[in-house]
Amino acid sequence: MSDLTTHPAEHRVPELFAAAREVQARAYAPYSHFHVGAAILTSRGRIYACCNVENAAYPVSTCAEAGAISMMIAGGDDSIAAVLTICDGDEVGTCCGGCRQRVREFSSPTTAIYACGPDGVRAVFTMDGLLPVSFGPDNLRGFVK
Repeated sequence: MSDLTTHPAEHRVPELFAAAREVQARAYAPYSHFHVGAAILTSRGRIYACCNVENAAYPVSTCAEAGAISMMIAGGDDSIAAVLTICDGDEVGTCCGGCRQRVREFSSPTTAIYACGPDGVRAVFTMDGLLPVSFGPDNLRGFVK
């Protein structure tokens, strides 16, 4: 477990952790009982946080990261500087594959992704580390007008 204050100050990890922890407590997870909170720091310095919201029809559930990204876009931001997720359990919980692609859309290869448990940061990844050789908006330059 890593101390929340040992990471770059510009990532504002203690603030992201507090925001993600607060929304994690409100997650709607009656089926999996796997509560997730996610907080995004934008390049403009704003923080957006959301929790997972399950649905009896599983494919229409919403991941915490997807909700936070939607809030970021609705708030007028479009560039992720850092992401922090909190999951309970003993294992390191990272963004699912779909959310890795969602984060990739608005981040750079070096964007920090903090994977946390209830007591702090368990691991730190870069976007490129979680989704190497990824497909993103830059791959479509020249094809999409």
